[in-house]
Amino acid sequence: MLNVYRTASHFGGGQHAFFKQHKLSPASYNLLRILRGHARKGQREGVRASEIGCQMVVRMPDVTRLVDRLESMKLVSRGACVDDKRVKFVKITKKGLDLLALLDPQVVGLVNEQFGHLTDKELGELSRLLELARNEGGERATVRDRRKGSS
Repeated sequence: MLNVYRTASHFGGGQHAFFKQHKLSPASYNLLRILRGHARKGQREGVRASEIGCQMVVRMPDVTRLVDRLESMKLVSRGACVDDKRVKFVKITKKGLDLLALLDPQVVGLVNEQFGHLTDKELGELSRLLELARNEGGERATVRDRRKGSS
Protein backbone atom coordinates (compact mmCIF):
# COMPACT_ATOMS: atom_id res chain seq x y z
CA MET A 1 0.00 0.00 0.00
CA LEU A 2 2.87 2.35 0.78
CA ASN A 3 4.19 1.88 -2.73
CA VAL A 4 0.82 2.90 -4.19
CA TYR A 5 0.72 6.04 -2.00
CA ARG A 6 4.34 6.96 -2.78
CA THR A 7 3.74 6.54 -6.50
CA ALA A 8 0.54 8.61 -6.40
CA SER A 9 2.36 11.33 -4.48
CA HIS A 10 5.30 11.25 -6.90
CA PHE A 11 3.15 11.74 -9.98
CA GLY A 12 0.61 13.98 -8.28
CA GLY A 13 3.27 16.49 -7.25
CA GLY A 14 4.32 17.08 -10.85
CA GLN A 15 0.72 17.46 -11.95
CA HIS A 16 -0.14 19.90 -9.16
CA ALA A 17 2.90 22.04 -10.01
CA PHE A 18 2.05 22.01 -13.71
CA PHE A 19 -1.60 22.98 -13.27
CA LYS A 20 -0.79 25.59 -10.61
CA GLN A 21 1.06 27.58 -13.30
CA HIS A 22 -2.32 27.99 -15.01
CA LYS A 23 -4.25 28.67 -11.78
CA LEU A 24 -5.86 25.23 -12.01
CA SER A 25 -5.79 22.00 -10.03
CA PRO A 26 -5.88 18.50 -11.49
CA ALA A 27 -9.54 18.35 -10.42
CA SER A 28 -10.45 21.61 -12.19
CA TYR A 29 -8.66 20.41 -15.34
CA ASN A 30 -10.64 17.15 -15.12
CA LEU A 31 -13.89 19.11 -14.77
CA LEU A 32 -13.07 21.22 -17.84
CA ARG A 33 -12.35 18.08 -19.85
CA ILE A 34 -15.67 16.55 -18.77
CA LEU A 35 -17.51 19.67 -19.91
CA ARG A 36 -15.64 19.73 -23.22
CA GLY A 37 -16.61 16.10 -23.82
CA HIS A 38 -20.27 16.90 -23.26
CA ALA A 39 -20.04 19.95 -25.52
CA ARG A 40 -18.59 17.76 -28.29
CA LYS A 41 -21.59 15.45 -27.89
CA GLY A 42 -23.83 18.42 -28.66
CA GLN A 43 -25.19 19.05 -25.18
CA ARG A 44 -25.63 22.79 -25.66
CA GLU A 45 -27.27 23.45 -22.30
CA GLY A 46 -24.29 21.86 -20.52
CA VAL A 47 -24.16 19.19 -17.84
CA ARG A 48 -26.23 18.97 -14.70
CA ALA A 49 -24.01 20.06 -11.84
CA SER A 50 -25.07 16.92 -9.96
CA GLU A 51 -23.71 14.69 -12.77
CA ILE A 52 -20.24 16.21 -12.80
CA GLY A 53 -19.17 14.65 -9.50
CA CYS A 54 -20.02 11.17 -10.79
CA GLN A 55 -17.74 11.64 -13.79
CA MET A 56 -14.70 13.02 -11.97
CA VAL A 57 -11.55 10.88 -11.94
CA VAL A 58 -11.02 11.70 -8.27
CA ARG A 59 -14.12 11.98 -6.11
CA MET A 60 -14.84 15.56 -5.17
CA PRO A 61 -17.14 16.26 -2.24
CA ASP A 62 -17.66 19.88 -3.24
CA VAL A 63 -18.06 20.21 -7.00
CA THR A 64 -20.09 23.41 -6.48
CA ARG A 65 -17.09 25.25 -5.04
CA LEU A 66 -14.92 24.04 -7.91
CA VAL A 67 -17.50 25.25 -10.44
CA ASP A 68 -17.70 28.59 -8.60
CA ARG A 69 -13.95 29.02 -8.93
CA LEU A 70 -13.93 28.15 -12.64
CA GLU A 71 -16.91 30.44 -13.23
CA SER A 72 -15.06 33.33 -11.56
CA MET A 73 -12.20 32.64 -14.01
CA LYS A 74 -14.77 32.72 -16.87
CA LEU A 75 -13.82 29.18 -17.90
CA VAL A 76 -17.34 27.82 -17.32
CA SER A 77 -20.83 29.28 -17.17
CA ARG A 78 -23.84 28.17 -15.22
CA GLY A 79 -27.49 28.32 -16.15
CA ALA A 80 -30.82 27.20 -14.76
CA CYS A 81 -32.96 24.47 -16.29
CA VAL A 82 -36.04 25.81 -18.08
CA ASP A 83 -38.27 23.14 -16.53
CA ASP A 84 -36.84 23.18 -13.00
CA LYS A 85 -35.06 26.27 -11.67
CA ARG A 86 -33.42 24.20 -8.91
CA VAL A 87 -31.41 22.27 -11.52
CA LYS A 88 -28.23 24.00 -12.64
CA PHE A 89 -26.38 23.27 -15.86
CA VAL A 90 -22.68 23.93 -16.25
CA LYS A 91 -20.96 24.36 -19.60
CA ILE A 92 -17.50 25.23 -20.76
CA THR A 93 -16.91 28.68 -22.27
CA LYS A 94 -14.79 29.59 -25.28
CA LYS A 95 -12.10 30.76 -22.85
CA GLY A 96 -12.20 27.31 -21.19
CA LEU A 97 -11.95 25.56 -24.55
CA ASP A 98 -9.03 27.78 -25.56
CA LEU A 99 -7.23 26.99 -22.31
CA LEU A 100 -7.69 23.24 -22.85
CA ALA A 101 -6.39 23.56 -26.41
CA LEU A 102 -3.28 25.25 -25.01
CA LEU A 103 -2.84 22.68 -22.24
CA ASP A 104 -3.54 19.47 -24.19
CA PRO A 105 -0.09 19.13 -25.81
CA GLN A 106 1.62 20.15 -22.56
CA VAL A 107 -0.31 17.50 -20.62
CA VAL A 108 0.75 14.88 -23.19
CA GLY A 109 4.33 16.06 -22.65
CA LEU A 110 3.96 15.73 -18.89
CA VAL A 111 2.57 12.21 -19.22
CA ASN A 112 5.46 11.31 -21.55
CA GLU A 113 7.95 12.65 -18.99
CA GLN A 114 6.36 10.61 -16.23
CA PHE A 115 5.70 7.37 -18.13
CA GLY A 116 7.80 7.57 -21.31
CA HIS A 117 10.42 5.18 -19.95
CA LEU A 118 7.85 2.36 -19.83
CA THR A 119 7.09 0.21 -22.87
CA ASP A 120 3.56 -0.14 -24.23
CA LYS A 121 3.49 -3.65 -22.76
CA GLU A 122 4.56 -2.35 -19.32
CA LEU A 123 1.98 0.43 -19.46
CA GLY A 124 -0.72 -2.08 -20.34
CA GLU A 125 0.33 -4.33 -17.47
CA LEU A 126 0.43 -1.40 -15.03
CA SER A 127 -3.05 -0.34 -16.11
CA ARG A 128 -4.35 -3.90 -15.83
CA LEU A 129 -2.91 -4.34 -12.33
CA LEU A 130 -4.30 -1.01 -11.11
CA GLU A 131 -7.76 -1.92 -12.42
CA LEU A 132 -7.45 -5.31 -10.73
CA ALA A 133 -6.48 -3.61 -7.45
CA ARG A 134 -9.57 -1.37 -7.67
CA ASN A 135 -11.87 -4.30 -8.43
CA GLU A 136 -14.04 -4.74 -5.37
CA GLY A 137 -15.89 -7.73 -6.80
CA GLY A 138 -14.60 -11.25 -6.90
CA GLU A 139 -12.69 -13.21 -4.32
CA ARG A 140 -11.38 -11.27 -1.34
CA ALA A 141 -8.43 -13.19 -0.02
CA THR A 142 -6.23 -11.29 2.39
CA VAL A 143 -2.61 -10.52 1.53
CA ARG A 144 -1.57 -13.14 4.10
CA ASP A 145 -3.83 -15.77 2.45
CA ARG A 146 -2.31 -15.02 -0.96
CA ARG A 147 1.23 -15.34 0.39
CA LYS A 148 0.44 -18.72 1.93
CA GLY A 149 -0.93 -19.95 -1.38
CA SER A 150 2.12 -18.89 -3.36
CA SER A 151 4.71 -20.49 -1.05
